[in-house]
Amino acid sequence: MPLIAQPIPLHPTHAVERLRRLAALPLLAAGALALGAALALPARAQAQQGADQTADLGAVTQRWLDDALAQAQASGLPLRMEVSVGALDSRLRLAPCARVEPYLPTGARLWGRTRLGLRCVEGATRWNVFLPITVKAFGPAWVLAGNVATGAVLTEQDAIESEVDWAAEPAAIVANPRDWVGQTAARPLAAGQALRQNMVRAPDLFKAGAPVRVVVQGPGYAVTSSGQAMSAGAQGQNVRVRMANGKVIGGTVLEDGSIEAAL
Repeated sequence: MPLIAQPIPLHPTHAVERLRRLAALPLLAAGALALGAALALPARAQAQQGADQTADLGAVTQRWLDDALAQAQASGLPLRMEVSVGALDSRLRLAPCARVEPYLPTGARLWGRTRLGLRCVEGATRWNVFLPITVKAFGPAWVLAGNVATGAVLTEQDAIESEVDWAAEPAAIVANPRDWVGQTAARPLAAGQALRQNMVRAPDLFKAGAPVRVVVQGPGYAVTSSGQAMSAGAQGQNVRVRMANGKVIGGTVLEDGSIEAAL
């Protein structure tokens, strides 16, 4: 199986699900008292410190995320995680709140640039705001030593091992050399780029117009015939083939360059 690092929702590991569960809870059980104390201010203090509440929420969120990441890494995540919290709009004036609940908005994930929701669940005025956050996930990857042209076949000399931020881009890191050595560049690649899944593809086994062997599978039988490829094809790709009788069928390119089709 290819060793491909999927973005963790904190998208490629169990850390994401752990963080999603944490975000879904009203508060972390272990930190409930501390978080409540930080947010449940006396009425007079709330009036005096209303302008500072935005900054307080940022600090509380930073601690909450740090705790979540620490627990995730304790479970064996092979990445060095870092998280930074941005700032709310300085024009916001939030009403006093006895309890604030952090949560992940629908479709958001704790990976790269994202946001964390904060909603007041105990207060005279309910409110809901979003904090911009950036999650970095540092780990080993293969970085290009020089520029690579589209269609060029990658060799072991084309990349060196280095530590990079896996979460810097949405595409998955290709961490195992056997999954990129011998592959071709899907587009022009620049020196210093970490190799990711969308940068490489399998080499073409035939060109458009080439004769190909077609294996047609049916219930209890297989028929081998020949046809003409209507496009270039690499292993695992779906291509169309024009048969000798003029009929066009689709199939999957096998490792030996033949086409497997089903009727």
